Amino acid sequence: MSKKLLKNIEWGILICSIILLCIGLVALFSATRDEEYGDFKKQVLWALISIPIIIIVIFFDYNLLARVSPVLYGLAIVSLIVVLFMEPINGARSWFKISETVTIQPSEFAKIILIIFIAYILAKLQKDDKTEINKIWKLGATLLAIGVPVLLIAVQPDYGTVMAFIVGAAFMLFASGIDKKYIISVMLIVVIVLPLMYFFVLPNHAKARIDVFLNPELDPRGSGYNLIQSKLAIGSGKLLGMGILMGNQTQLGYLYPKATDFIFSVIRRRNGIYNCSCSNCFICINDK
Repeated sequence: MSKKLLKNIEWGILICSIILLCIGLVALFSATRDEEYGDFKKQVLWALISIPIIIIVIFFDYNLLARVSPVLYGLAIVSLIVVLFMEPINGARSWFKISETVTIQPSEFAKIILIIFIAYILAKLQKDDKTEINKIWKLGATLLAIGVPVLLIAVQPDYGTVMAFIVGAAFMLFASGIDKKYIISVMLIVVIVLPLMYFFVLPNHAKARIDVFLNPELDPRGSGYNLIQSKLAIGSGKLLGMGILMGNQTQLGYLYPKATDFIFSVIRRRNGIYNCSCSNCFICINDK
């Protein structure tokens, strides 16, 4: 490996990624003991698979990747269309099921490809003048390239990934020097459209997620269950936690699924016994 290549590596990002990986593995090990460490083993496997991929990416010329990004974008769109014909998992047609334990979510690959493709488009459009992006047809073409995968992912439905796409694309357009009038117009449209979408577009389960996010006690044994349990886990663990393999909400099975967004509430290092007197959470209701 040449000295120039070593110098160009973003060591800060690489080191932080390794640290986060280690923290995540410890958390998964603690959270999945009662499940024979299933998710922990999968994460270790994917970590080992990612090592040669990282090495390949380091040596790969990103300019070549940008040049083939239109082809990759087309393949991503095809995969997002095909996945709509797959069997739904947890109510969404977002995954290709390879086996009982292995699934692939094409929108995650599409997310990376879209970023590269939009960067490629913006570079082409602004080759002669940075303000070229403000021309209606050029801005429209860029928004169309963003809108197609966003629409396909919304149909799955996967609104969280849709928001990730929109936010990422918005920052790229902002960094490209888009005119402020477009930014203000979009902000006004969002303010008007969001309430309309909530009342007339979003399905009931999506509305329930928003309602429960604002007030978990609306459905303590259903949609708000995991949110309440995560708060109890953090509260009972206090600052340092209860200790690895000692968290009440994880080891006693109250927090499920654990290997998702709720992984942050898994590690504890503070000894203690669960105690709750809210009279409204799932545990208290069952204990009555």
